[in-house]
Amino acid sequence: MLLIFLHGSLVSGQPKKIIKKDTDFTLVSPSMVGFDGSILNKIDTAISNGTFPNIHSLLIAKDGKLVYEKYWPGKDEVWAVNKGIIPHSKDSLHDIRSISKSIVSACFGILLQQRKIKSVHQKIFGFFPEYSKQDTGLKSLLTIEHLLTMTSGLKWNEDIPYDNPENSEIRMIKSGNPVEYVLTQPMEVLPGQVWKYNGGTTQLLAAIIERTSGQKITEFARKYIFAPLGITHFEWAIYPGTKEYAAASGLRLRSRDLLKFGLLYLNNGVWNNKQLIPEQWVTASVAPHIMRNHSSAYGYQFWLFNDTIGDQTANLIACVGNGDQRIFIDKARKLVIVVTAGNYNLWEIRNDAAELSRKYIYPAMKEDK
Repeated sequence: MLLIFLHGSLVSGQPKKIIKKDTDFTLVSPSMVGFDGSILNKIDTAISNGTFPNIHSLLIAKDGKLVYEKYWPGKDEVWAVNKGIIPHSKDSLHDIRSISKSIVSACFGILLQQRKIKSVHQKIFGFFPEYSKQDTGLKSLLTIEHLLTMTSGLKWNEDIPYDNPENSEIRMIKSGNPVEYVLTQPMEVLPGQVWKYNGGTTQLLAAIIERTSGQKITEFARKYIFAPLGITHFEWAIYPGTKEYAAASGLRLRSRDLLKFGLLYLNNGVWNNKQLIPEQWVTASVAPHIMRNHSSAYGYQFWLFNDTIGDQTANLIACVGNGDQRIFIDKARKLVIVVTAGNYNLWEIRNDAAELSRKYIYPAMKEDK
């Protein structure tokens, strides 16, 4: 997932003010929803002693109730700027990196409902007439859905480290015009055939939102998702030398706000008895549009995993960000897990958010024993 080594600016979602007290969640006893609290109590020690390194927050909600919420100090960054060891709390904003992509996807579902676009099968160059010279060959087949599913067929390489200047994400940032950079990349394969991780496609999605709604991604998300969810404070990074928000990676939210987003998708787009995101869009977003391997697939900027935990099977919807930022949604168990951490670009850590779930959270659910 994305890490930007070039430093842009952070723009707050609203003017500085006292953050309204969050009354959306009340911590309840784990036993109320069938958890073994003695197992969950072991998590604090495992994180505090470094067995699970540099985790900053863990929140667990079951049956719509918050049963675990804890924060730890740790080494952190703000959009790749090292901040050293800092405290974290329920009011702290945190880099969510590529979880930003799932927020953009949610915005797109609302855009479709507003009929600002006709369908996900629309060709993308209709939104970028100034780049009509690129609308040729295989590239002319590109649709919105290809962007959503990261099956564009464009030449792109985010498989190499983000400190490598040949990384396509870094090259896009340095270009000074991210939309132009993505649209002018050559094609490698027919669109829709091969999944390739590509933050540039998310940038194009945000550009389409702006061009059809007249609103930047920050304002669109604030109006239609954040404000209805009671999210009153956020930041979103801007690419250096541009006025473009880093749609694929630049958002900073509180852990509780990530939990709200996870619960929104758990409940098929409903929050406080109001349909914020069309149910059909939620269903389409978390459907397996393309397989990545035998146990994972990709939807509309959402990851899908099949995991085995002991003798249990867990089908997980996931929002994933570099550094071990995670929202895990288990619809069958009405479970949402949120983790934030500071393990940016550390791909080999085995005791990560997923392992924490396997070792402690799932075993603690009495109903599944």
